[in-house]
Formats: sequence, C-alpha cells, structure tokens
Amino acid sequence: MSMLETVRDDAADRRAANRAMAVSAAGLAITAVVELALAMVTGSVALLGDALHNLSDVSTSAVVFAGFWISRRPPTARYPYGYERAEDLSGLGVALVIWLSALFAGYESVRKLLDAAPTSHPAVGMAGAAVGIVGNQLVARYKLKVGRRIRSATLIADAKHSWLDAISSVGALIGLALVIAGYRWGDPIAGFAVTLFICHVGVEVTREMVHRLMDGVDPDDLDAAKAAAARVPGVRSAEVRGRWMGRTLALEVETGLGDGLNLADADRINASVEESVRAAVPAAGLVHAHAHSTAETA
Repeated sequence: MSMLETVRDDAADRRAANRAMAVSAAGLAITAVVELALAMVTGSVALLGDALHNLSDVSTSAVVFAGFWISRRPPTARYPYGYERAEDLSGLGVALVIWLSALFAGYESVRKLLDAAPTSHPAVGMAGAAVGIVGNQLVARYKLKVGRRIRSATLIADAKHSWLDAISSVGALIGLALVIAGYRWGDPIAGFAVTLFICHVGVEVTREMVHRLMDGVDPDDLDAAKAAAARVPGVRSAEVRGRWMGRTLALEVETGLGDGLNLADADRINASVEESVRAAVPAAGLVHAHAHSTAETA
C-alpha cells in the first residue's frame, strides 16, 4: 500500500473547518463594527485598538480559509505529497497579523498617553468592551473545539487569536473603568496591557507554527508508533520518523525483518505494522512501513 493510499478521507473535516471560519468571520465582523462605532463616540484608544484587532481577525479568517482551500488540491508530479502544508503557511499569516496588531495597539497607546487626549462617555465604551468579551469568547471556543477535533494547528492558532481579543477587551473594560474613577491615563495604560497580551499570544502562535514547519513532532507519538510496530509478529526492530503536513501526521516506519522472508510475507507484515501504528497513534493520517532484512539494518 502506498503512502497516499493511507491518507484518510477528511472531506467532513474540511467542511467543518470552512464552516468554523465562516461563522467566526461573521461573528467577529459584527463584534468589531459595534466596538468601532462606540470607540468613535468615546474616543477610547483601548476600545479602538480592540475593534481594529477584531477586524484583523476577519482578514485572518480569509487567510486561513485560503489555506484550507489550497490544501484540497490533489498531489501532482511537482508536489507528490500534496498541498496540505498550505494550512501551515496560512498559520504564519495569522501570526503576522497578530504582530501587526501589537505594533498598532502600542503606537496608539503611546500617542494618546503623550497627547493626554480625553475619553468621553466611558460607560458607553465599557458596554462596547463587554460586547467584545462575549463575542470573542464565543467565537474562540467554537473554533478551538473544531480545531482540536480535526487536529488543525492553524484553526487552533486562530482560536487563540480570538481568545486574545477577549482578553484585550477585558483590558479595555478595566481602562474605561479607571477613566470613570477619575484616572485619565487608565485608557492608554489599558492599551499597553492589550499590547502585552497580543505579544504573548503572538509568541505562542509563532512558535507553534515554526515547530510545524520545521517538522517538529511529539516524541510520545514516535515512541508509541515504534512500540506498536515492534509488537507485530515477525518484526525484530523498528525505527520511526514523522512530520506534520497540515492536519496530517505522516509516519515512516523502518522495520527490520528476519532473513529468508519472501516478498509476500514482508508485505503482509508491513501491512500489519501500518495498521498497528494507526491504531496506536490516532493523529497519524498517513503511515508507510519499509521492510529490511536484519542483516541490512545491523
């Protein structure tokens, strides 16, 4: 059995991912428009930054959707493993938007602090921040649930980005509460807090995406695959390598078999190895076992 024949049929996963991105984009667009309108009324830089950050989420949803769409393409002679890595590349687009959001939020906070610009109708602004908290929490939980179910690092990264927006809305809420209490600097200081939250999640998302693109895997998955292969009758030794391609964990198992086996027996043993590894590592969507004699592997 070839490697490509072991790839699972993930049409349902793709539909779930596309639905998650469409729902999140709509929810964040509504949340951002409400916040932006109230930021214009109040002059709150923290609420403005939060609103623009939410609007940036709509653009990242488009980037992630493009990654899912490209990854559907079948393998070609030039790209024999297919286009699933496009999902990971779109995740880098999400990370870029996060860092740009941090830069903008920090700049606006410094500008307002230096200009000592006033914030009007802070209670109205607090209502807008509350909308941001609720909207982003709902969207983040939905995307995280779908992302974990279909094992999409990009969708999980985008869910973390939405979770960040909820935290930044909390910062805006606190800053406006300080303004009501008579502390004019509360709003720009809240803007700085929002910036720090953005940077924190930016580091996490960037690190996760670089880990994927550098073919990083969980050592526990490799250990489980090696143990599963070694348990198959006829296998004397096994070595496992793996890499993520989008939502597919691809594993290659080098098996050492006894001398004197004919090709049919080797194929049968390797088919059992592939079945055993897929059962032991649920994340493995693609498994291929290569047989060698123990003399060759010694």
